[in-house]
Amino acid sequence: MSVTETERISAMKQFDLEKKKKGHLAGVDEAGRGPLAGPVFAAAVILPDDVVIEGINDSKKLTEKKREKLYDEICEKATAYSVASVDEKTIDEINILQATFKAMRDAVAGLSETPDYVLIDGDKSPSVDIAHETVVKGDSKSMSIAAASILAKVSRDRYIVEMSEKYPGYGFEKHKGYGTKAHYEAIAELGICPIHRKTFLKKIIG
Repeated sequence: MSVTETERISAMKQFDLEKKKKGHLAGVDEAGRGPLAGPVFAAAVILPDDVVIEGINDSKKLTEKKREKLYDEICEKATAYSVASVDEKTIDEINILQATFKAMRDAVAGLSETPDYVLIDGDKSPSVDIAHETVVKGDSKSMSIAAASILAKVSRDRYIVEMSEKYPGYGFEKHKGYGTKAHYEAIAELGICPIHRKTFLKKIIG
């Protein structure tokens, strides 16, 4: 039996309300683990108990236009939110998993209010210094995690589009740094640029 949009949103809301029994709740998610270029971003979001954000979902399931609209609504309605990033040089130094964990910890630390409990998308803990749990596919289960997913994704996409003007020819504004055929072709023609992750391109640059 298919779930209606109202039921889906209600279930996400209820998921968070259950977790809020543990205290003031923040959701955390990342964006940009897979691309060949640019930083990895993470966001942390605390939503009021009574808020409902219609249409919210895992950022990957939303159109760019919808994400942009929801980004503004989340920033407006959130009790607190924070976005952090870890650049490509650090990713190359400490690896993408550790860089993702750092971005998540930095996002939580950047909140203007300290949560009592943190929901983190995924199955691996970044070891935040607050009681927390990981939630597999959390961005489709928790409204707080979904909100963080959207803030992280939109923030990263905006950054990469800015970089497309600084480093033209790679098509960053289209593929957002992911390893598309066009991106690999651009690297073959132009070489790597300063925001490329060298550890992701070992086979190309040797």
